[in-house]
Amino acid sequence: MLSAHLAVKLQAVTAGCPQFQWMRRREEWERSGAPCGRIAGPWNRSGNDIRNNRRNLSFLLVAKNDHSDSACFACILLSHGEEGQIYGTDGVMAIKTLTTFFRGDKCQSLVGKPKLFFIQACRGSDFDEGIQTDSGPANDSMETDANPRYKIPVEADFLIAYSTVPGYYSWRNPGRGSWFVQALCSVLNQYGKQLELMQILTRVNYLVATNFESWSDDPRYSEKKQIPCVVSMLTKELYF
Repeated sequence: MLSAHLAVKLQAVTAGCPQFQWMRRREEWERSGAPCGRIAGPWNRSGNDIRNNRRNLSFLLVAKNDHSDSACFACILLSHGEEGQIYGTDGVMAIKTLTTFFRGDKCQSLVGKPKLFFIQACRGSDFDEGIQTDSGPANDSMETDANPRYKIPVEADFLIAYSTVPGYYSWRNPGRGSWFVQALCSVLNQYGKQLELMQILTRVNYLVATNFESWSDDPRYSEKKQIPCVVSMLTKELYF
């Protein structure tokens, strides 16, 4: 099992969209992800609103930068969204379009390096009602070894951590911020220098699943749950 212990700088970009002039205001604004919470430490290097006419150019320019002396790239997006899409202040962007800028055949200086995307946004309109359980969590683990190759897939070494699973709302507290970002910052602050990334994100999943539940005067929006979703194409273990 290969591992990557990062000792050089991390490139990080954050972007949030506080206003949506083009989109009809939604009820229960707290359900989705206007900028909320705090990205701690090195995760909050820079940020700009995602705008329909400039965002592709902005991400393209970031992808074209020389990342040779960086061991990892991270992009944090906090906005509203639907499945496969994230909203800007005046339009919609496909998440696939965003990540394509950083593929191995598009961004040579990030080839073989982890490219991390943390996305706080709704992915649909379903609610997770939750279920009562007495059983403890399963304890499964799996390791996969890979032989060295001369070529690697252009889609390799991406990780996308979504705040919720496909089809579901992503919740936030108006005062404290989104459940996902709260949990992510808490685990990074406590374990960011000790645990491997997937261990960190598993703890984030656990915190969101067990420590949060919605409350509303309207029973349609009360006592709902949420579970984040991690999609990994990483080829190495990753430590910060």
